Amino acid sequence: MIPSSLARRLALPFLFAGLLSAHAQWLTESFALKAGWNAVYLHGDASHDTIENLVGQDLDNPILEIWAWVPNATTMQYVTNPQEPVDTSSQWLSWIRNSTEPSSLERLPGNAAYLVRVASNVPTYTWTLKGQPLAPAYEWTTTGLNFLGFPTVPTGPPNFEDFLAPSPALAQNAEIYRYLGGDLGPGNPQKLYAVRTATVNRGQAYWIRAGTVYNRYFAPFELVVSAASGVDFGDHVSTASLRLRNLSSGNLTVTLRLLESETPPAGQPAIVSVPPLLIRGPLNMTNLTYGYTPLPVETPHTWILAPSGSEGGEIEVVLGLNRSAPVGTVGELLAGILRFTDSLGFAQVNVGVSATVGSPAGLWVGNAAVLQVGHYLKSYERDSADNPVTDPNGQYVVSGINTGLGAVAHPYSLRLIVHNPASDPAVLLQRVYVGPDANTNLIVANQESALNPALLSQTRRISATHLPWSSANPGWAFDSRFGPSTNLTTTVTLDFDDHASNPFLHTYHPDHDNLDARFQSALAQGSESYTVQRDIQLIVMPPADDFASLTGAGDSISGEYVESIRVLGLARSGGTYDTRTFDVRGGFVLRRITETPTLTRLP
Repeated sequence: MIPSSLARRLALPFLFAGLLSAHAQWLTESFALKAGWNAVYLHGDASHDTIENLVGQDLDNPILEIWAWVPNATTMQYVTNPQEPVDTSSQWLSWIRNSTEPSSLERLPGNAAYLVRVASNVPTYTWTLKGQPLAPAYEWTTTGLNFLGFPTVPTGPPNFEDFLAPSPALAQNAEIYRYLGGDLGPGNPQKLYAVRTATVNRGQAYWIRAGTVYNRYFAPFELVVSAASGVDFGDHVSTASLRLRNLSSGNLTVTLRLLESETPPAGQPAIVSVPPLLIRGPLNMTNLTYGYTPLPVETPHTWILAPSGSEGGEIEVVLGLNRSAPVGTVGELLAGILRFTDSLGFAQVNVGVSATVGSPAGLWVGNAAVLQVGHYLKSYERDSADNPVTDPNGQYVVSGINTGLGAVAHPYSLRLIVHNPASDPAVLLQRVYVGPDANTNLIVANQESALNPALLSQTRRISATHLPWSSANPGWAFDSRFGPSTNLTTTVTLDFDDHASNPFLHTYHPDHDNLDARFQSALAQGSESYTVQRDIQLIVMPPADDFASLTGAGDSISGEYVESIRVLGLARSGGTYDTRTFDVRGGFVLRRITETPTLTRLP
């Protein structure tokens, strides 16, 4: 048997390969098996469960043994003949039904070849296996034989001669072996000579040697993704880049379709919908924005690739997640399958795509641009001789007051700092501190004392000078949280006796210090200083209809800025005050700089 320490070391990639991503898309593959030995290639990752659970506990499943070929790359062994699964070979891991020995192979990761033995009393058996689709990712070796499969179409696959034609070096040098079922022996696996009639069956593994030819050909086109497991936008990523390469000598059309995922296996996260995907279009040189094309389910999108090696033979495909689309609630999983096919009808490459409905929680920082301010212009009555009319008290008679909005000469910028918690209303802050705490965890705090004093160089303080300063820095609660098309309102009050912030107070000026002539008693509101109430409203608007705006909606919010400024003077009977109101209008843009959902508050 394989030494246990070696078996454990070799088994690690097979044990954990499918457990790296918690978000999966599911597709069932079918394998036509015969009695005896069969070579199977998994294009999907089925390592979410053990072989014992997937196969061993199914009494109707006739599979007796599964062997995985795991070449030891560190020794650069040259394999001259197709290997049989034998106990003395360190290049095989095995699962054997009802074995008293521990299995060195416990799970079935994808992009791997397996030998599967079916009971001799079962002439044929269709093995179905649900897994996560993977892009081809096989490390070809020129030091001997490779045990692999090709992502051909499941129905009407091409023959070997046609399929390998786009790669002449591989077609001319390839030495191919296949398993026929039955017992292993001198003729099983069998060397393949009938390349014009033998089809390249999806899900079937072959031993292939091509001499010194290094191979990267697995289909007429190559799909390059950042991870073989597919595209995962998570809860905050907006875009993903793929590359398509034509490996054939002629023009090739590649078609993409978005498919729904199958129902997840028991114990896996539920999928609520497919992700709302966009394909980035060309750059509009007029406004420097990218257009887009939606990718609905089962709707084809095609690209025509020029011949290999020529301009246009390789393109970048940028996929975006429309973060503004209302799909599910925070934390729910969106998943689907990206299926690529070619105009030759040779290949079908399935890649998973997933996303998590993100939360708008975190610290948002940006600016409001004041574009309009309200007038307070009085019109006076005039007599027939165009002279001002006065009342019995000698005051000019007001005929009207213009309080309409007028454009400003230049936009005036107001910094906005908003913390949006996970559940409570958002808070407008005058200043905020972002940095590590005593445990080096990143926090968002209202006081510097919450931070680690030894790591202040890693801290950022952000302030809004137009808001009133106070030592407590409690902020002003809005009436709701941030979200798509949400209006937030709060009131900021500058008390008439607030020497730190009220613009009507000048502490060392005798006429504006809010004290009497002897500098002893404070005066009433409206005598020398006024209370200012600022009703601030942020009206969140849908993002602009372009690729960047729609995909960036999870971390960028914009809309209309509305403010009403009330100046309160002397008290009147009935609890009212002399009041004058000025309106302000403009726009705002906020961007999330951290997803920390909690605001650490200190007194």
